[in-house]
Amino acid sequence: MKQERTVDHPLFAGVDRELLESALDSAERLSVPRGETIYSRGRFRRCLGVLLEGRVKVDKGALTMSVLRAGDLFGAAALFSGGAGYPTTLTAQTDCRILLLPQEEVRRLIREDGAFAENYVTYLSGRIQFLTGRLGALSAASGEGRLAQYLLTNCGEDGALTISAAQLCRRIGVGRATLYRAFEALEDAGAIAREGKTIRLTDRERLQAAVDGRSRR
Repeated sequence: MKQERTVDHPLFAGVDRELLESALDSAERLSVPRGETIYSRGRFRRCLGVLLEGRVKVDKGALTMSVLRAGDLFGAAALFSGGAGYPTTLTAQTDCRILLLPQEEVRRLIREDGAFAENYVTYLSGRIQFLTGRLGALSAASGEGRLAQYLLTNCGEDGALTISAAQLCRRIGVGRATLYRAFEALEDAGAIAREGKTIRLTDRERLQAAVDGRSRR
């Protein structure tokens, strides 16, 4: 197993190497095919996950919260919460390789290594700030911004997505009239092209500008 990506993560900075390697020896390694659900409300592990390879989409109901990439962590929300369900759904967008560090090993690292304990608190604080900002941005975003964010997150490797208008309305939380105004604005900006139910990204920078509320026309 390639440990260098895991060891290089900020969570493990300054941690005693022997202690860390002992914890990693207890971790489980998984290969997850594209399209498979990794975590959901009723199906998850009390483990801290490290995405070694691939890309994972994180959804909260119909809302896409983020996309995880190689080196990102997941699972902290359920590690010590004691809750019966996991708050989001994690789906492999590509074939993935994952490392799962059991709860007891994370607890041991926190208890025995001050650097890891501080790193873990810092990581959790960063996640809280990110999610708070993400929710605030999405709630305040225009229909154009919501559509742009959804397309940036959900279009495949070929830059295309096939989806009905009704499904899009539900997933980004807008009415049909708002959706069609957003389509028109993004098409006029040269950010997307549509053919039937298929949407193709033509300029990701212009889409990101729409998410940020900036004009790139």
